[in-house]
Amino acid sequence: MPIHARFHRLAVIGLSAGLLAACASSGPELPPASVGAAPIAPSEEYTIGPLDEITIHVWRNPELSADKVRVRPDGRLTIPLVQDIPAVGKTATQLQEYIAGELAKYIEQPIVSVIVNTPEGNFTQQVRIIGATGQPASLPFRANMTVLDAMIAVGGLNEFAAGNRAKLIRLDRKTGKQVEYRLRLSDLIRRGDASANVMLMPGDTIIIPESRF
Repeated sequence: MPIHARFHRLAVIGLSAGLLAACASSGPELPPASVGAAPIAPSEEYTIGPLDEITIHVWRNPELSADKVRVRPDGRLTIPLVQDIPAVGKTATQLQEYIAGELAKYIEQPIVSVIVNTPEGNFTQQVRIIGATGQPASLPFRANMTVLDAMIAVGGLNEFAAGNRAKLIRLDRKTGKQVEYRLRLSDLIRRGDASANVMLMPGDTIIIPESRF
């Protein structure tokens, strides 16, 4: 092979390597998940969102209870004796204390319990997966949820996914700024590399690009 052809070939190889390196997701990596070695920990306390389905039980007053009541899009709900209760942004504990305070105007020392049956509307409590995956989706966050859990729920990577260029966007609650982390989804899903599995937090967004080659 002529010398100039060799140099041309080396230059093409070097350029391709540079492009591949440039395509790698930037940003720090999160530590591997270690759920199996630790007891189940509670997640951050859930705050109620629009369209959540809630059961409200008033002890010894079933006529004042409400089974599977839906939070309206305006963030409020209604039960017997109490109209337009502001529910969005409250935890279950805060909501039951509010309702108990309102019912105290009508009955003596009401004891109220609130259960969120189906969390639907609070995006800050969801994990979103978009891009080159089987089925992009918003998933309700669960305690000790990992990237692997999320990927199983959306059907994994599609055939065009560049899984090791995926990134996770997370809001830093202290600074109010978004932080970008590198994910190695191909290593996790296609190679079974457990070190690529990381813990998720409410509000995380996983972005999976398509391969350019």
